[in-house]
Amino acid sequence: MSDFAPLIDHVNKRISLTEAEAEEFVHAFKLAKVKKRQFIIQPDFVPRHRSYVLQGSFRVYVVDDKGQDHTIQMSVEDWWVSDYNSYIFQKPATMFVVALEDSIILQLAHEKEQELKAANPKFETFFRIMAERTAAFFQRRIISSLTLTAEQRYDDFLEKYPLLVNRMPQYAIASYLGMTTEFLSKIRNKKVKKKS
Repeated sequence: MSDFAPLIDHVNKRISLTEAEAEEFVHAFKLAKVKKRQFIIQPDFVPRHRSYVLQGSFRVYVVDDKGQDHTIQMSVEDWWVSDYNSYIFQKPATMFVVALEDSIILQLAHEKEQELKAANPKFETFFRIMAERTAAFFQRRIISSLTLTAEQRYDDFLEKYPLLVNRMPQYAIASYLGMTTEFLSKIRNKKVKKKS
């Protein structure tokens, strides 16, 4: 159970599980080690799992018809990662999910998740809370991209995710914020000059 302790803590912050319930919950997960640059989801394949990140980091991105990629999400420890639309509806994926570092994840198969939800209303509540938070996150992200300047988006990112700034490659952050790597460098350099 020690490998699953972070997941149990994560769940208990949202709902309260008995020891037996915690054991039942984590029993549905499988531990997987993922190498840096390894894909856990690729377009045209149905994602069978959603994953809880125990260690490491991931980037979720799409590639447009011009070959340009766009970062949709980044995930580190204590976050979840998947191509959610494809996972929930069990349709072929439209996104890539790649490890940015050697990583360890706990994978929950789609059918196991359905079994958990049917077995205990607490588990159903947990996944509802997760879905609500994900919906709220993506709404904030859309509003930010539509209403803020590039510099404001970067400031907002710095404020919300200070741990990601030095952890994620600059190209991934730039893509996530909807700008080129060069433009992000200009914003960063401008901030450094202001401080000095």
